[in-house]
Amino acid sequence: MKYDELLNSRRIRKEKASRVEIEHALDRAERDLKTAQTLIDRDRDWSFAVAYDAVLQASRAYMFAQGFRPASNESHKNTFAFMRLAMGKDYEELMAYFDRMRNKRNQALYEIAGLITETEARNILEKAESFVAMIREELKRATDADA
Repeated sequence: MKYDELLNSRRIRKEKASRVEIEHALDRAERDLKTAQTLIDRDRDWSFAVAYDAVLQASRAYMFAQGFRPASNESHKNTFAFMRLAMGKDYEELMAYFDRMRNKRNQALYEIAGLITETEARNILEKAESFVAMIREELKRATDADA
């Protein structure tokens, strides 16, 4: 199984999630996108962080739908490690970008106020909007196929 290394190192665990929990994560991702959009001209650091959170929530929804959860230790890092495997080579570059933005978000929130440029904030928001829509569509297709 492609997730064996993550399972064996206890970075992720098998756990069934309810359809409600998956929908809740997707709804939160979409709410975060709207919030990030309203913040972009007032506070780029927070807009960036909230857009990043939208990606994280959509990734968690996808992970839940696959029957997995991240370990609580380093959960963001583990979520993106899972998504890199789950999404495959076609999305390797995008998932690597989101993982780099994970580090940048930490710097912006905890170390250096005003770190995020307008271009960075707009780029992550654009990529996050596309990613959340793609994940929602992917999960809808999987649900329709199961029905």
